[in-house]
Amino acid sequence: MTSSYVSLEDQEEYKMMGTVVFSSEEEGYKFYLDYAKGKGFSVRKNNLKRKDGEIIWRQFVCSCEGYRELKHFERTERIREPRALTRCGCLAKLEIERNEEKGVWFVKEFDNQHTHELANPDHVAFLGVHRVMSDSKKAQAVELRMSGLRPFQVMEVMENNHDELDEVGFVMKDLYNFFTRYDMKNIKGHDAEDVLKYLTRKQEEDAEFFFKYTTDEEGRLRNVFWADAESRLDYAAFGGVVIFDSTYRVNKYNLPFIPFIGVNHHRSTTIFGCGILSNESVNSYCWLLETFLEAMRQVHPKSLITDGDLAMAKAISKVMPGAYHRLCTWHIEENMSRHLRKPKLDELRKLIYESMDEEEFERRWADFKENGGTGNGQWIALMYRLREKWAAAYTDGKYLLGMRSNQRSESLNSKLHTLLKRNMSLMCLVKHVKLCIQGLRKKEAQLDAKSTNSVPFCRIDADPLEKDAARIYTAVVFKKVRAQIRLIAGLEVISGTNQDGSSLYVVGLKDDNEVWDEVRVSFKGQALEGVECHCRKMECEDIPCSHIFVVVKFLGFDTIPRCCVVDRWTMGAKAAFRSDRNADPNVWSEHMVRYRSLRNLGSDAFFEAARNPEQTEKAMDFLKGILDKGSSSDENIVAGDFGPMPTHFSSSNQPLEKRVLDPEEIRAKGAPSKRRRPFRETLHTNNQ
Repeated sequence: MTSSYVSLEDQEEYKMMGTVVFSSEEEGYKFYLDYAKGKGFSVRKNNLKRKDGEIIWRQFVCSCEGYRELKHFERTERIREPRALTRCGCLAKLEIERNEEKGVWFVKEFDNQHTHELANPDHVAFLGVHRVMSDSKKAQAVELRMSGLRPFQVMEVMENNHDELDEVGFVMKDLYNFFTRYDMKNIKGHDAEDVLKYLTRKQEEDAEFFFKYTTDEEGRLRNVFWADAESRLDYAAFGGVVIFDSTYRVNKYNLPFIPFIGVNHHRSTTIFGCGILSNESVNSYCWLLETFLEAMRQVHPKSLITDGDLAMAKAISKVMPGAYHRLCTWHIEENMSRHLRKPKLDELRKLIYESMDEEEFERRWADFKENGGTGNGQWIALMYRLREKWAAAYTDGKYLLGMRSNQRSESLNSKLHTLLKRNMSLMCLVKHVKLCIQGLRKKEAQLDAKSTNSVPFCRIDADPLEKDAARIYTAVVFKKVRAQIRLIAGLEVISGTNQDGSSLYVVGLKDDNEVWDEVRVSFKGQALEGVECHCRKMECEDIPCSHIFVVVKFLGFDTIPRCCVVDRWTMGAKAAFRSDRNADPNVWSEHMVRYRSLRNLGSDAFFEAARNPEQTEKAMDFLKGILDKGSSSDENIVAGDFGPMPTHFSSSNQPLEKRVLDPEEIRAKGAPSKRRRPFRETLHTNNQ
């Protein structure tokens, strides 16, 4: 658009450029940026001159200045698609020079002649140099990602906070680039050693923090397990049933991440510990289970629920031979849909879930096989060999707290899914798992507060046993107990006999005399000392059944006898433990502590100021006076500038006994996935 004609507007611009002065080179650059944004083009820093090591002359040009070098066109081997052409020989520029006597910068030369069309006003914000993430937006982005939002969701929140999309100041690509640079700056040294030093520091701070690791012959990290003090206390209170899930793949080495999961007194998920293994061999699983028991003071769980890994099953039989091992029905269902079709699917489901004795199961299994349509004979044969781990005929009466699957693990997965990524380092994995566990503990603290400061509602005419249950159990468990108490309206004690110092009561339906179950009770003086029902609900779920409540009512009790109450479902489950569940798991720099305090207070103050125009204008003027006009850049990110201090800043200063190398990265075939396909489709497994 070169022309000999100079408009009045251009003449005014030239006059203005001849009068402006700047206190620094950076101020001159900011001036030209603002000018370019108003006109509709992008700029970049170009040539410079120095004197005695200091810059005394600087040239800023339009981003379309010059041309792409010929060598870039002549390349024959390319890894990536070349970037689009933007340079077209534009002549627009601004040159500034420093006046050494006055110490100020003035315009040496200015040219506003462009060889291309200027951008529309609604396109300017998307030009490269005008896309800038302010420091405050970087800090906000880091916190939003820490809360579990993915980058595209962070971007959506940022956009929703502004009236116009271009007011955000950056695009999705810029956000991804920032996160990449931020993560790289927050990972220091060797991944494996960073993890071990971090865990060592945790152990130095808390003697009850447990961790253990092994290395291979080359000194590479092989296996690691860790559990903090609260996880170990949780296991002491709630470790009767452990869910063991090895299907997570959330690290760049593609190693199995294995959380040990349980259910607390609110029937919510709790974490007993976490492990990372180098492979899924029997030896690796044996090491993990042995280390888990070492952390838990050799207290074995009564039952385990797993995804069906055969190597894991062998390890459980070796390390925990007394524990009942149940297979997850969710994983079984996944495989059923691949091997069977209706009506065989429905037939197998009945064998899984319907209560029956072992003889009836064997008879119905034979019918199931003889009628054909069972598909993969190998898988069906495997299922039969494992029947004691999944069929209700064998699992009824086992201590499982009413759980059949690792869906607690699946609910945990939904939480982990938002925080964990396939390519993250082990250090990031450990840090994000800590955040996830902290979230679960905050939920537990919230439920504890509700149960401590309130009592579930009961009708005025409710059974006294129900009112007593409301005072004893946590709110969620109370509903299950209440359901059993309300069933006694249709039951009655048919007969009672004394046998061997105890009493045996027969319970049946009212007006029917159909025997349901037998309840045996024992006394110590006038107090009920023990109770046992043939249905074994109390032994399996730690909750009294309706048959027990009928007998308790028959014996004249208006409160639930102590022998019928298991502490694990009450607020007394962890009464002796002083919790720090609401503590912030992160360490923040002084700068970020001040920022977070100002941000939280400012949010309320801004809302109040926005109630009338005068306050709004006053607040805006005050804030504009504070803002630093310097440009924000993350080229020199300092640890803790926009988020928590990196974990290596809170690691132990004590050197490891010997150097530990990072694990070898296992390249998975096909598309990567955070989780492997559930349950084994074939019998193949690595049994080394």
